[in-house]
Amino acid sequence: MPSYGWLLALSVAALAGNSIAAVAEGRAERNCSAVPPYLPSTAVNTTVRLQALRAAMSLLEISAYIIPGTDAHLSEYIAPRDARMAFMTGFTGSAGTAVVTQTKATLWTDSRYWVQAERQMDCNWELEKEVSVSSVADWLISEVPQGGEIGFDPFLFSLKTQEDYSANLAPSNRTLRSIPDNLVDGGWTDRDPIPPDNLTRLPDRVIQRTWQIKVEHIRSQMRDNPYQPTALLLSALDETAWLFNMRGNDIPYNPFFYSYTLLTMDEIWLFLHIDRVTEDMKAYLNASCNQSLCVQLKSYDSVRSSLEGYVDKPGVKVWIGTEYTNYALYELITQDKLVTSSYSPVLTTKAVKDETEQRILKDAHVRDAVAVIQLLMWLEKAVPEGKETELTAAHYVNERRSKQNDSRGPSFETISASGPNAALAHYSPTNETNRKLTVNEMYLVDSGGQYLDGTTDITRTVHWGTPTAMEREAFTRVLMGNIEISRTIFPSGTRGVNMEMLGRRALWEVGLNYGHGTGHGVGNYFGVHEWPVGFQSNNIPFRAGMFTSIEPGYYKENDFGIRIEDVAVIVPVQTKYSNNYLTFDTVSLVPYDRKLIDTSLLSAEQLQWLNRYYTTIRKVMGPELDRQKLPKEKQWMLRNTEPFLQAGSSASVCSFSLTLAALATALLHNIV
Repeated sequence: MPSYGWLLALSVAALAGNSIAAVAEGRAERNCSAVPPYLPSTAVNTTVRLQALRAAMSLLEISAYIIPGTDAHLSEYIAPRDARMAFMTGFTGSAGTAVVTQTKATLWTDSRYWVQAERQMDCNWELEKEVSVSSVADWLISEVPQGGEIGFDPFLFSLKTQEDYSANLAPSNRTLRSIPDNLVDGGWTDRDPIPPDNLTRLPDRVIQRTWQIKVEHIRSQMRDNPYQPTALLLSALDETAWLFNMRGNDIPYNPFFYSYTLLTMDEIWLFLHIDRVTEDMKAYLNASCNQSLCVQLKSYDSVRSSLEGYVDKPGVKVWIGTEYTNYALYELITQDKLVTSSYSPVLTTKAVKDETEQRILKDAHVRDAVAVIQLLMWLEKAVPEGKETELTAAHYVNERRSKQNDSRGPSFETISASGPNAALAHYSPTNETNRKLTVNEMYLVDSGGQYLDGTTDITRTVHWGTPTAMEREAFTRVLMGNIEISRTIFPSGTRGVNMEMLGRRALWEVGLNYGHGTGHGVGNYFGVHEWPVGFQSNNIPFRAGMFTSIEPGYYKENDFGIRIEDVAVIVPVQTKYSNNYLTFDTVSLVPYDRKLIDTSLLSAEQLQWLNRYYTTIRKVMGPELDRQKLPKEKQWMLRNTEPFLQAGSSASVCSFSLTLAALATALLHNIV
């Protein structure tokens, strides 16, 4: 069904007498070559915004201004008040870079968002499709005269981003100019304020390490650092939140709050919006004293001046993690006072969960599995009736999660995708793209929840009708990749990138592949993508106590998409000759769609793993579904976790009833 926005665009185009054919054909993209230009109703008028920005640029005598799509903490998810790229361009995708000169405005984004950009931007903007710093730099060289300065907000640049731009621009006699006061903000009159919500602390029942214990542990790592730093600067939002066992509500889907921390051997400076700190919280942080385990509260906006004052002192050295420190802070520290590592000791310490964190994160996944089982059971019954859509399914699973204990909302925007929409790996439904769910198409749902004790992320792909041979084979090969990683035994300290290909091998064997990562870390009521754990080249080695997702997939353009994602904890395993080995213990507890599994493709070891996994689901989820008084969901779970025979097809199960029937037959024939 077309949305009202589309109908409005059709009416406007008809009245204007342009691009009628485009609209009649169902295209919702802009047409800037038409006379007059055609713009869909979703396009944003950016003329006034560009005028204000260009006026500010003229006062500073800069030739161009770069607008990244991030915040001052280089966060994956950003608050609406930090969405400067979206404000300036109208484009709301999660990845991109905008550049403005006095005569041109251009956006760079990747192929996931080309159509979206053409629907949201007006004709003030051009779209570039080659996404890289070198591509942006080449464009700047062509548009900015020699000797020209290119402005940027250093709070929004990582160290590597600034370095890459400088390296590309320097030979051309164009230079970057750091401007700490963002030029977009001056013309953003209705920018969202800082949320008024008070900051909170985690309850004692989910804490094993107090913040004082954590501080002393991090200080011990500072002492052990051979470069002898006198201070540690924390810039990523989850670093400060973890260190003090605190949470906030500043970033969508992430329980973070705007903050920095400067930790020395005898002082703790916490930079935040002080008016949001209650008296109880001040007492919790011992904020009224100045001893080494008392937190001194400082204004969030004073971080740059405070750091500058600290590094002016003789004999100091500041340790930073280069991945998440913005250039605005880095540029204040001279090289002789700088100690660097890719990740701060807080991030690497946080990656290994303590016993309490492991236990409660597993508990969160049990409750979360109830919500996903409820979704799949409901869809199995409702979809054949022809009334449900991608959006209603997404709303349903979010609503089911909200009923679970300690729920704090979704951990990301639910990916609820049917048929060709599922072929877009990062698709989320909108009113314009929403499809009705049918028994004739594959359906992929990637969703997760935030709970006071943990963060979840799980993907299941199902089919309610008769899948094609290709769909079954592709699904089974994705499952084989998931199982191969999950059952792998490996030495402690192995990097995920060195086993990542196990998730792809079954697909590679028939010429299939997928274009996203194979897994990422998961936190305890934190970000759903928790660095630096995972299977990429810049992730740290695996150690016992880490949690990671395992999520191979396959996507056939304009047809269907498959992803199977589980979260697993890394645990020790006793081998024949050594106890210094690890493996994965899957904590996501929802069965896979058995009609999509072709067991004839599975090895004996893979089938054994699958049956053991289903036994675990029964053992754990049965009592939980009983506790929540959900007998229908329990029966659905039992039906979908029947063990598979050692060979055969998706219909092959070794249920209790089949076993009794076989035994009776054997008795009748005197063979037992």
